[in-house]
Amino acid sequence: MASGLLGTLCFPPFNQSWLCWIALTPLVVAIWFSGENSRRRWLRNLLLGYVAGIVFFTFTFSWLGALGDLYQSFFLHGLSLLLSIYLAMHFAFWAWFVGSIRPPAFIASWRNLLVAFVAASAWVTHEWTRGWLFSGFGWNGLGVALHAEWPMIQIAELTGVVGLSFAIVFANIIAVTTPLRLFAEARTHRMRPHFDLTLTMIGIVALLAFGLHRGQHPSPTKPVRIAAVQAGVPQLQKFDPQFTGEVFERFRRLSEIALAANPPPDLLVWPESSMPDPVRDQNTESYRFVTDFSAAMKTDLMLGTLDVEDSHDYNAALLVSHSGERVQIYRKIHLVPFGEYIPLRHSFPLFAAIASTWVPGDFARGTEHTVFSLTNADVRAAPLICFEDTVGDLVRRFVVNGANLLVDVTNDGWFLHSSGSRQHVANALFRCVENRRPMVRAANTGVTCFVNEFGRVTQILQDDTGNTFNEGVLTGEINVPQDRYLTFYAQHGELFAELCVAVTLLSLVFIFVRRKRGLI
Repeated sequence: MASGLLGTLCFPPFNQSWLCWIALTPLVVAIWFSGENSRRRWLRNLLLGYVAGIVFFTFTFSWLGALGDLYQSFFLHGLSLLLSIYLAMHFAFWAWFVGSIRPPAFIASWRNLLVAFVAASAWVTHEWTRGWLFSGFGWNGLGVALHAEWPMIQIAELTGVVGLSFAIVFANIIAVTTPLRLFAEARTHRMRPHFDLTLTMIGIVALLAFGLHRGQHPSPTKPVRIAAVQAGVPQLQKFDPQFTGEVFERFRRLSEIALAANPPPDLLVWPESSMPDPVRDQNTESYRFVTDFSAAMKTDLMLGTLDVEDSHDYNAALLVSHSGERVQIYRKIHLVPFGEYIPLRHSFPLFAAIASTWVPGDFARGTEHTVFSLTNADVRAAPLICFEDTVGDLVRRFVVNGANLLVDVTNDGWFLHSSGSRQHVANALFRCVENRRPMVRAANTGVTCFVNEFGRVTQILQDDTGNTFNEGVLTGEINVPQDRYLTFYAQHGELFAELCVAVTLLSLVFIFVRRKRGLI
């Protein structure tokens, strides 16, 4: 339980990132040094991990309960607990695994390093698996706790964010073995070199040094003028016909503020599902509004919208060139389960009937990683929608296709003024580091901001009190890289995670063989 609470404090709204370096130590100590007389110690270890996972995910994702306030539903207030019942299984696996690799003694540096290496690999395995299994929900891996420490996170361009998780777990294991080793050496009055602690500290310093060095060598860039609109439309009004006129007026008024700049922006961005109905349907008010508005300006417009084709509904993004002469479309690929579709809706009719109260129909999944070409030929934009900016392997495919600017249109209005929007940004900014591409985020409510290629938030829309939920316009310049440089991560994706999976599988084989022979 203590590890679950310490892990929770690492993330927004608390942001005590330093705790990540010791967050797992209570769990490891409990696994290794309690329940020695238990008949089924392996089951006890599973339960210890499961409880820690329940606590961590329930409290970390407590912002999901805002849906209960939005829809006045007692059931929805418990979403984080329901989600944690599944997600905690990943913690349980790791706890069992760590219990299975406990060294017989802690004197040998090489053995402590090996245990730390294998335990960190297993942690990466569970985070990577959590990111794709059953559509995946990979938020708040341990590495994300360092989102504000920009020099420390630059290694993500090689390993992805899971590389940071590896380093943190490795350090947690050494933080447990080192005091035990010192205690044992004090009893025997025989001190030895602590290569395990020394090499771990050198590794952490090396991460910091790499990040500082990388930050001094930015890519060649050109400034691009961007304006992002945060309309702040209440969630229950977005698709209500009686508020259509008010929605149009908000976007017109805020966009005119952005376009009044001299020179005007190269790109104006509206958030996800900004219009009440499909913009490409010529029979809708939204089509007429966007067509008339774009015809009167000299700026490209990117917006989120619903799209319908062949009886399929899509969550989409459009790029309307200035004067409205050309329209490009991207249809969302990574759909959110229970938000944009109900898994196995047709297999479990009773469950589907209950869930359909909030998700009456399923969106269809897009298939193309479309890159938008702006009128400004220096910019090729990756149109990301909502949580897609938290999925590393998805984003890198846009970059491989030529994108040099990441643009996320999102709507965190579902979660009211909770910490969900801040966690969203914390997870998203790693896409900039992994691919060395800056990001524009335009939110309906939440966090509208600009992020540079090093994962630093350079501009953010907020009032004097730090509130990020008000309507407004964020304008400024973003330095867009002009070379075609692809990072190691962009080229090879989750290779580091896959290598960790291989290490974990080999370790499991070793564990089962030794157990079969009665050696453990």
